[in-house]
Amino acid sequence: MKNLAATALALSLLALDSQAQETPMLTVTANGSQPSAKGPADYFTGTVRVDSPFKGTDAARVSGATVTFEPGARTAWHSHPLGQTLIVTAGMGWVQQLNKPVQQIQPGDTVWIPPHVKHWHGATATTAMTHIAIAEVLDGKVVEWMEQVSDAQYPDAQ
Repeated sequence: MKNLAATALALSLLALDSQAQETPMLTVTANGSQPSAKGPADYFTGTVRVDSPFKGTDAARVSGATVTFEPGARTAWHSHPLGQTLIVTAGMGWVQQLNKPVQQIQPGDTVWIPPHVKHWHGATATTAMTHIAIAEVLDGKVVEWMEQVSDAQYPDAQ
């Protein structure tokens, strides 16, 4: 009876070990392990820094980054095939949907931009702004970039 119990316990442990090997492992990306990137001039006006980008793997399709806009910096007009969420973490900024009023955003604000809505976001002329930007990939595409936001369209330049 003792041998039977020991055999059953050994088989249970082997089964648990086998399951553990099949279970995907979570991944921790250490702060500072990925270099900052400068926001490309084709897609941004002014000084923009992109930090800690994250991208889903396999079936996960979410991607995102922490983006810091220096005063006066902003994105070009753009849209996202599955929408975008912005979580403002520092400073003061603007967000605007095409043909709608500019809206001020500040720390603690969450912005939802629906799929295919043409918009831009960035800092005010006098205050930097940082947000976490989250969007999903559809057919390999997360964003469609368009023309730059002109100085005349930018609220602090008016």
